[in-house]
Amino acid sequence: MVSAPAVVLGSASPARLRVLRDAGLDPRVIVADIDEDALLSTMAAFPPDDIVIRLAQAKADAVVADVLADVLAEGDAADVVVLTCDSMLLCNGQLTGKPHTADVARAQWRTMRGRSAELITGHCVTRIRDGLVAGSAHAAASTTIGFADVDDATIDAYVDTGEPLTVAGAFTLDGLGGWLVDYVDGDPSSVLGIGLPTVRRLLGEVGVSVTVLWQASSPRKHS
Repeated sequence: MVSAPAVVLGSASPARLRVLRDAGLDPRVIVADIDEDALLSTMAAFPPDDIVIRLAQAKADAVVADVLADVLAEGDAADVVVLTCDSMLLCNGQLTGKPHTADVARAQWRTMRGRSAELITGHCVTRIRDGLVAGSAHAAASTTIGFADVDDATIDAYVDTGEPLTVAGAFTLDGLGGWLVDYVDGDPSSVLGIGLPTVRRLLGEVGVSVTVLWQASSPRKHS
């Protein structure tokens, strides 16, 4: 049997963790400690795909440093793949992330409603072997979202739930926000924050077959 690397998800997102678990993996979670807002302030002139990829790479740098410290402390020759992502919404020429406040979320929704927008997710896959970074690959995935033309009262009710405040684009597909999405054109898993087809390709670039990962994992069962 081929030995499978351990998998680390560098994200606090429960949606990303759920996508991976439902797809046969059960990763260890290490939350990347970076200041996204500060990084974004330095990248205003970059294309949207570059921005989300650079944010995913910054998260990877932070998480990989933690993993390497653990490997050195334990004195083993671990084989690990680290998965990091970052998502933003491109709507009406404006790239937005997490709104953080109710006022910003309401303003975003009043711009988004009745329109289509692109949810862009940057992905970075990094492999660690024998205490060293053995390879890294990155890519962005873009999926078109069609938002319902909802009224102000519906927007206010949604914002009042608090759900849109801490998610990219001020909406979720797998939560209450799913009621307000008319259609998705593209990879739905990337809208949840981690595109499985993209990750599969990037794993291949660092020499890992996704089938080996899911065969080696014992995912938790969900009802």
